Amino acid sequence: MVHISRPVDGPTPTPTSRRLFLALAGALAAAPLLDARRASAATAAKSLDDPAKKEIAMKLVSSAENSSLDWKAQYQYIEDIGDGRGYTAGIIGFCSGTHDMLDLVQLYSDRKPGNVLAKYLPALREVDGTDSHSGLDPNYPKDWRKAAQDTAFQQAQNDERDRVYFNPAVRQGKTDGLRVLGQFAYYDAIVMHGDGTDPTSFRNIRKRALTKARPPAQGGDEATYLNAFLDARVWAMKQEEAHSDTSRVDTAQRVFLRNGNLDLDPPLDWKVYGDSYHIG
Repeated sequence: MVHISRPVDGPTPTPTSRRLFLALAGALAAAPLLDARRASAATAAKSLDDPAKKEIAMKLVSSAENSSLDWKAQYQYIEDIGDGRGYTAGIIGFCSGTHDMLDLVQLYSDRKPGNVLAKYLPALREVDGTDSHSGLDPNYPKDWRKAAQDTAFQQAQNDERDRVYFNPAVRQGKTDGLRVLGQFAYYDAIVMHGDGTDPTSFRNIRKRALTKARPPAQGGDEATYLNAFLDARVWAMKQEEAHSDTSRVDTAQRVFLRNGNLDLDPPLDWKVYGDSYHIG
């Protein structure tokens, strides 16, 4: 028989004390893994598609597009703002002259045939690419506001906003290694300029910025790159009289950048067109 000696100066370990010891050891071993998971979760949350950040983005865009933080009140918004794009309407400024309004009404009609806007689809196809109201006046604005009371139309607006503008902007921002502010700068640019092939489109604004600085994913400094992107954005805005007021960049996005608030963490204070806004 093998004799196992025990220390003479300490108590004999009990089954209970052994279990406590093993539990403590297990907890200590798991701590680094838990910390890593928490860090990963925190990093994942630092994106514009985090619900709280997305809500901030909607309010920021609404302050510039509608002079209000109440972006959900804009489902019913519609007017011709004289920018050559026909009617501008809804939560993201869908335009009868730039195809996105046609796509939106088509989606709504696919989901809910016979809705109040479906009868305007032929006219929307005709005026696409122009500033004409032919076939839309006089009742299209009234019917748009009526449709905006329908949750199905509201959801269609949300879905088209995400498909055409929000998701591509966030995806490109992540690819470039940008945090929340950079992703928002992309989103705001694609909302205003679209992502076509013309020199002032989002993709060409980005290309212009890339001639001046590299994004983090390419080894560049994030703040330096964002300043280059915002410079390119201001240039694009000044090419068009309707967008020549650059305060949505100068007294909003650049303010956050100067403050080093790359994650758009509240409180946020900014101005657009001279009006002050706050998110607490």
